[in-house]
Amino acid sequence: MIPTIAEAARQIAARQLSPVEFMKDRLARAQALNPQIHAFIRFTPDVALAQAKAAEARQMAGALRGPLDGIPIAHKDIYETAGIPTTAHSRVLEHHVPAQDAAAVRAWADAGAVSLGKLATHEFAWGGPSFDLPWPPARNPWDTARFTSGSSSGTGAAVAAGVILGGTGSDTGGSIRGPAALCGTAGIKPTYGLCSRTGVLPLSHSLDTVGPLAWTVEDCAILLDALTGHDPADPSSAKRPKPDLLSGLNGGVKGLRIGVIRHFHEADFPVSAGVAAGIADVARVLEAQGATVSTVTLPPLQDFNAAGWLILAADAFAVHEPWLRTRFRDYGEYLRERLALAGTITAADYLQAQRRRRELCDAVATAMEGCDLLLTAAQPSEAPLITVPGKWTSFEVANFTIPFNLTGQPALTVCAGFGEHGLPVGAQLVGRPFEDATVLRAGHAYESATTWRSRRPAMAG
Repeated sequence: MIPTIAEAARQIAARQLSPVEFMKDRLARAQALNPQIHAFIRFTPDVALAQAKAAEARQMAGALRGPLDGIPIAHKDIYETAGIPTTAHSRVLEHHVPAQDAAAVRAWADAGAVSLGKLATHEFAWGGPSFDLPWPPARNPWDTARFTSGSSSGTGAAVAAGVILGGTGSDTGGSIRGPAALCGTAGIKPTYGLCSRTGVLPLSHSLDTVGPLAWTVEDCAILLDALTGHDPADPSSAKRPKPDLLSGLNGGVKGLRIGVIRHFHEADFPVSAGVAAGIADVARVLEAQGATVSTVTLPPLQDFNAAGWLILAADAFAVHEPWLRTRFRDYGEYLRERLALAGTITAADYLQAQRRRRELCDAVATAMEGCDLLLTAAQPSEAPLITVPGKWTSFEVANFTIPFNLTGQPALTVCAGFGEHGLPVGAQLVGRPFEDATVLRAGHAYESATTWRSRRPAMAG
């Protein structure tokens, strides 16, 4: 049985689990499964062994650094790693070797985590699933013919397969919460500015957020706790005290007010029967534990999508314009053509989208005066076949996650059951800015009252 981070941490602290042997076991399993799920671009066995030996030395000396010491993790390949290629899953950066670690990589290393390697992503966190890149797209461990969502595709696949206990993701329009939903894991997009983005290759400076995926909400809280804190090197980093994400995790939901954005997933873009049942289950379970559930109305989902995708596309073009002028054909088709379209956006378009963004933020803030959390879908359905998402899917299919990139609020995907073909479905819990602890507490309460976390993909073994 694969332990969670919390369980493994207890076993390591009690000297019942060797960090070195645990690392070797997970790495061997990852290498054996990777030809099927393509979760890893690159393994780093020498780094992993050195980190695991150091963790085991601290274990034997009674000097463990905390719950991440000795825990096998991996990093999405837009997180820069000193001396190790960071490619963004792109031919453009195929030979890019950073001199320094990203702040998040350094934070987990300082906490004692053991990195097994670099994980697949959509090209520069937007272009995928693409089949014309140096590495294949990640595949879903529940059914390898199916999509993981993106762009934290490798992280979702590796966590679901149990080859790592947690990993880094990034979320600009849903790139943590989407893979968490389709791969049946937990994943949180923290409040914008809560975690440093230093050393993470950008997509949209005004929307990008870094955060973790893991098997449980509790594990996400442990991982996120190590990432928080002000970073003067990141202009978006909030100058706030480091939050306490762990002490109140078991506090339950009694007295919390949950607003269900029913029109998002029932009228604006109706979801599959399995997703609808999952959302209803979250509401029912939390209400039974003492939360108050009501219906909340926001502007149409399509308004959030229109503003969000226009801003994301324009920001992405600004990042990539120099390379597009000199290396246009080195991009994969999906990203190349999305960026080419983004190049047609005018300054007037962008300013109007930002104006609408402000109005949408105000509308959400007003709605949340009467509730503590929002609840809606994370994905419109169970995982589709990997060949189904097309070049323009981002613009054609309504997105339930990008509204909260626009607002900067913390948003968490939890597994809310299983739908068609036995595939996992996810629901999304959203809190007020910098109330990440409340979101995690509610998600943990739901997981603790259900049995979904006992069910793993068959290949997890």
